[in-house]
Amino acid sequence: MTRVPVVVGAGLAGLTTALHLAPEPCVVLCAGRLGSGAASGWAQGGIAAAVDPDDSAAQHLGDTLAAGAGLCDAEVVRSVVEAAPGAVAWLDGLGVAFDREPDGSYALGLEGAHGRRRIVHVGGDGSGAEIMRAVVAAVRATPSITVVEQARARRLVLGADGEVRGVEVEVGPDRELSVLESPTVVLATGGTGALWQHTTNPRGATGSGLALAARAGAVLRDLEMVQFHPTALDVGRDPMPLVSEAVRGEGAVLVDGSGRRLLDASAGGAGDLAARDVVARAVASELRRGGRVGLDARSAPGARLASHFPAVWEACRRAGVDPGSVAIPVRPAAHYHCGGVLVDPAGRTTVPGLWAVGEVASTGLHGANRLASNSLLEAVVCGARVAAGVRQVDRGSAAPRAAEPPHRGGRRHTAPGPPPWVRPTMTEQVGIARDGAGLAAAVERLAVEVDRHGVDGVSDPVLVALLVARSAQLRAESRGGHLRLDHPGPVGPVRHTLLTLADVVSAPVPARRSA
Repeated sequence: MTRVPVVVGAGLAGLTTALHLAPEPCVVLCAGRLGSGAASGWAQGGIAAAVDPDDSAAQHLGDTLAAGAGLCDAEVVRSVVEAAPGAVAWLDGLGVAFDREPDGSYALGLEGAHGRRRIVHVGGDGSGAEIMRAVVAAVRATPSITVVEQARARRLVLGADGEVRGVEVEVGPDRELSVLESPTVVLATGGTGALWQHTTNPRGATGSGLALAARAGAVLRDLEMVQFHPTALDVGRDPMPLVSEAVRGEGAVLVDGSGRRLLDASAGGAGDLAARDVVARAVASELRRGGRVGLDARSAPGARLASHFPAVWEACRRAGVDPGSVAIPVRPAAHYHCGGVLVDPAGRTTVPGLWAVGEVASTGLHGANRLASNSLLEAVVCGARVAAGVRQVDRGSAAPRAAEPPHRGGRRHTAPGPPPWVRPTMTEQVGIARDGAGLAAAVERLAVEVDRHGVDGVSDPVLVALLVARSAQLRAESRGGHLRLDHPGPVGPVRHTLLTLADVVSAPVPARRSA
């Protein structure tokens, strides 16, 4: 067996991990072309970091814990926010052209539930694209990193001892099947937003990493905690363009169809800049009543919208919306998965040899509701930490070797998208507002599909949807991003939802084991 780590996913978290592994060799599996299709490149807000003299890591910590509604790991949060200025400096060193004030200091934005201006951004709302540009360039200039494009991980290969031995991969348009042998696999596969009808995520964001981890027996945590961004541009596009929270940070306000303010300062203590779960529920409630919701940017940022938020302006222009004369039509959309594969502070999962980083991982940073612009921060900080942990394990430097796997009734290799009925089911029954009856119906419908095809044959999106729905069913309270209409308040003591595939499916088929 070769000993080169394999990183599954080429977003910011995966590429950061690969860069910090250098000069030790590694392989990065990229589902499409390097630099395209990753949700990291779509991020508008930027990176949250206490770099202003009037700010502090302690204040960033407090805001993160408040947004997380009791499910954050305070020590993990502390370590990440304290590392935030260093993460920004590292990106600066890669050539990321962060926006600056005339005196050379960072131009800082304000977003929901932040008590200070601390969002370091690029081009107003072009942060993700610029950060990914610089990171991709660095990866291409690093000879120790081998990127395999158009490669989809289909199965983790485990040894008889339950440890990772490699990953089964489909490569190229012909989906040629092979196995990369390695005792170290890092999942950096992103989120699950495309399981819902309204999402800001790429269509491929259906939780493939969660499915890989679940089939290998990993413990998953708080999968019910899905963050819905309150202001996606509602013009019939799929995925939906995001209207950055920073637009509200510059003074735009949410209004109903008659032009009345939807939120005031009593809503979560911050009105339009309350935590995302608070704002998303207010918007969704108005839509359920048959109303309309818009983001009124005419007074503020007003004429500055085009220069400060060019991506938002261009999306509106293409849709025929003039933000200078009408409120921008918005609605909530699935945006970020706060739960994920349970990892320790170094990024290790409960499966030996399997690591996870970025949105697919549950580090304890986000809790029940992610604080705005903490996701790119987590990708950079935790990518470096996973690399450090992996490098502590004695590795050789041999190149990876592909081998034909034995075929023992292996699983079907289906297209990555969900069956057409999955997105309506998740939207209607596992959406922003949930109840016991709807969740039970969703679990039953999804479980029937799993029973029909078997765990080894059902598509990844169906399996992940079942895991999320079952997790939501198990949390009989409302907390953070999880609203149960039949259990409207939080219930103490605070607890996490922990499950494995064996807890949800009576007889799961294990990941393919090596001979």
